[in-house]
Amino acid sequence: MTEFPLLVLVLGPVLLAEALLARYEVLAYAAGWRAPTTELPQDMPYARGADPDRPPDAYLVYLDGIGKRRFRDTRDGGKLVEALIGGAPELRVLGQVQPYSPLAAPLVNRPVWEWLRHHVGLLLFLHNVMQIFVAADHRYRPLYNRAVGAQIADQLRRAGYRPGSGIPVVLVSYSGGAQVAIGAVPALHAGLGAPLLLITIGGFHNGANDLTHADHLYQLTSDQDWIERVGTWLFPQRWRVFRRSAWNRARRDGKITTRRLDPATHVGHNSYISPEAKLPDGRSHLDRTAGTVIALIRAHCGAGRTSP
Repeated sequence: MTEFPLLVLVLGPVLLAEALLARYEVLAYAAGWRAPTTELPQDMPYARGADPDRPPDAYLVYLDGIGKRRFRDTRDGGKLVEALIGGAPELRVLGQVQPYSPLAAPLVNRPVWEWLRHHVGLLLFLHNVMQIFVAADHRYRPLYNRAVGAQIADQLRRAGYRPGSGIPVVLVSYSGGAQVAIGAVPALHAGLGAPLLLITIGGFHNGANDLTHADHLYQLTSDQDWIERVGTWLFPQRWRVFRRSAWNRARRDGKITTRRLDPATHVGHNSYISPEAKLPDGRSHLDRTAGTVIALIRAHCGAGRTSP
């Protein structure tokens, strides 16, 4: 009986501190107190995949889940990025975007967070979880969307994207990255004029962001993904009864297509991007997810590509 009050006493102040820190970043961005990070580590390219000397079929930006804390790929997300690059050499792929930092500042570059990573690793995940809820909060959402949208647009330009070229930009997001990817659509449309395709994998988002300027959104999900389902229950804008929400308007406009990847789970040995879990046909969950993403991009870009 004493364990629960003790847990509350320990976690309560931690969660409060995390919530305040998460809000600080977006407010610092809005007030101009700190400039967003733009440069990558010296040995890191702005994009991988297709030859930079000629236009690719599309630029793919991968927005990872809450494990993202550095410019380089996370362990699991990196496997998906590698599979996409290997399976679709016609794409230019960016994996360095920091979806949980309006200032585009990786946690690993901050001394306090480096100490926490070695001593209380759970706090790194709590920080990014809190950032998702700040991005979903109606008070901060426009600022957060503008900040991360500008970050993505900047990284795309540095990777060779020419605004107005007509080359599609594909935002592939995992888990909470979906909140950020959908929120970035208006800023990317205004800043690049790019055709935008969104693919969410186990997407956790509030359904409040406008999808008017997105060509289409493919929702990859599974009956075994309880974390994705929590998002559909938690946020009223995802409920069908709220017909005027941005998400439900996009549904009625035919902009959302659901593809099932059963029996994948959100995380763990049987996750969408697990290289160990096998399907009856012998493919791994990672192979199927990467193959599905590539097939959707090729079908979309083949049908909708305009000449630069």
